[in-house]
Amino acid sequence: MFTLPETKFYSWKKYQCAYTEYGSDNNTQSLPLVLIHPIGVGLSGIFWHRFLKAITACDGNYKVYNPDLLGCGESDLPRIAYDPKDWAMQLNFFLENVVKQPCILVVQGASFPISVYMAAGDLKCDLIKGLILSGPPAWNIMTNGGNLKISEIIWNLFFDSLIGSLFYKYAQRRQFIESFSIKQLFANAEDVDDEWLSMLEKGAMDPKNRFAVFSFLAGFWRKNYSKLLQKLDQKILLLMGDSASSVSKDGFKESPDQRIELYGKNIANLEGKKIKGRNVLPYESTEEFLEEVRLFVDNF
Repeated sequence: MFTLPETKFYSWKKYQCAYTEYGSDNNTQSLPLVLIHPIGVGLSGIFWHRFLKAITACDGNYKVYNPDLLGCGESDLPRIAYDPKDWAMQLNFFLENVVKQPCILVVQGASFPISVYMAAGDLKCDLIKGLILSGPPAWNIMTNGGNLKISEIIWNLFFDSLIGSLFYKYAQRRQFIESFSIKQLFANAEDVDDEWLSMLEKGAMDPKNRFAVFSFLAGFWRKNYSKLLQKLDQKILLLMGDSASSVSKDGFKESPDQRIELYGKNIANLEGKKIKGRNVLPYESTEEFLEEVRLFVDNF
């Protein structure tokens, strides 16, 4: 029977931030994993539930840390426009003050920019020795950037307003979550099960969760990360679903093979692999995802 451990908290700036941890502190055989969950309606560290259940049940002894980003889950939920750099600073503080040892980041989807800030450039944390990327954004999205002024206008006029509050009420409905999951996230509609839908419904109940979601939708994460990507010097594993879907900024539909090729050509020390699934591999293809994670960690 898999039971969630007690939630722990640490203070960062003026906020209380939540995390859970798994495995024994006595494990010296492999580097601990630090999970970075995606941003979305009802999402937080609970996204990793199936992966955590699988990795704690396997025959290895892995130490895993699962933090909630500020604005998500059981962390404080301030009414601010979040930038990936904010979350990077939060998690670097977490690494330096809670984890306190070399580790490997496991990053889901469009949270990749958070780990880019953490692992390269001015904010670089030397404790990060490797990265495992689960379905990161299209290469063109990561290198073309967005328009900050437009993001600020969208935030001020729509998301941080009564209209935004009403939209969130619509988006937190089970019907919307199910429809979006089928259209955008899962390879097979039948995998959008009651466990997934109930998890997101529960996670979306507090309306203050909307500020992190709206920050993502407004596009504050859409920047040109080219220079930072070139500075990544850690060992990196990129896992793509064989049914992964993405449309880049200029409308180009990027296949899984093309994305692996583009990332491999432009980032040093990166190995790309395809596994079964679409865009939420740790949840929809848990065993295959875990197998690749273990192989990477055990041979690090």
